[in-house]
Amino acid sequence: MYSLAAYGAMIADRVRMEAYAEALRRTVKPGAVVVDIGTGPGIWAVLACELGASRVIAIEPDSIIQVAREVAASNRCSEKIEFIEKISTRFEPACQADVIVSDLRGVLPLAGQNIPAVVDARRRFLAPRGVLIPRRDKVWAVVVEAPKSYQQCVEPWERNVLKQDLSPARRRAVSTPQAVRATPDQLLAKPKLWTRVEYATIEDFNAHGELEWTVERSGTGHGILLWFDTDLTEDVGFSTAPSASETIYGSLFFPWQDPVSLVTGQNVCVQLEAKLLEEDYVWRWTTGIESPNGTDRIQFEQSSLQGAVISLQALQKQASGHVPRLSEEGCIHRRILEMMDGHASLEDIARRLAAEFPARFTRWQQALSYVGAVSQKLGE
Repeated sequence: MYSLAAYGAMIADRVRMEAYAEALRRTVKPGAVVVDIGTGPGIWAVLACELGASRVIAIEPDSIIQVAREVAASNRCSEKIEFIEKISTRFEPACQADVIVSDLRGVLPLAGQNIPAVVDARRRFLAPRGVLIPRRDKVWAVVVEAPKSYQQCVEPWERNVLKQDLSPARRRAVSTPQAVRATPDQLLAKPKLWTRVEYATIEDFNAHGELEWTVERSGTGHGILLWFDTDLTEDVGFSTAPSASETIYGSLFFPWQDPVSLVTGQNVCVQLEAKLLEEDYVWRWTTGIESPNGTDRIQFEQSSLQGAVISLQALQKQASGHVPRLSEEGCIHRRILEMMDGHASLEDIARRLAAEFPARFTRWQQALSYVGAVSQKLGE
């Protein structure tokens, strides 16, 4: 969930705003049906109305949708916009869309359940000749010299004031991709295309590929840097490359286990994989670096799983042979779900919950806030 300030930063990003606005101007025709997935404060939904759309469906699961409703009212668009306060995959459309617009990305397009959400909308919402915005993202990668970003990653664990051995934390830190800002002079080779996301046809949400570079400038390699270019519509798009105008996205930095001195002509090979597991991607990057004379080779094998902080007890609870049982909190949760039958009010549920779990809730009003949170997350 983004804060209002974060949405403000998105709106302040002129590169992003102007590109999306131009894409909508080129695709939204009078009378069109437009679906805006992840509408946030409703900017694209209102613009679609102003461009002549007869109906706009603005989908947003978070509370920012209330701001979108108020923005629509302020711009006299409320009658044309239907606001859906849920994730798009749980929405059943009554009609097909001529245009589906979304900006479901993190630093890269491969983030969370964003691509599956677009694919689901394409299958169920989009008319046969409908338009997807964006239509394509291309992800680029390059070897990067990033001393400041690398230092921020490892220095707390290498030089702590108590002089303790914090190497276990350092190992995790260098296996955690980081959002950074980079400049063109930090690149040590020519960028290579790693993967394309073709929204009109994509079915596989994972990505993998081998990248090989020849170092073009001697320096210290700290890892690899990824960014994306987007085609929103034909001839309309933008780039988040270090050489492009700054946007809210930045780049994603994959540190190496240790910095490596590189010289012009040296070869660097990286096998990069992103695999969607549950709610987010697991990244794996395996790096091979030949010595300048070809007699030796540096090898790093890293994964964002190695960077995850998971206790042994938590891992044991996920083992296939573990026999789970509900905690008291789980029992309370289950009881609430049982009583959410479409007949009992939140007050009814809270009163019964307080009576059944007096050690947990001293007053029914205390239980009410708990029940309300469960209802907001899982109820309708």
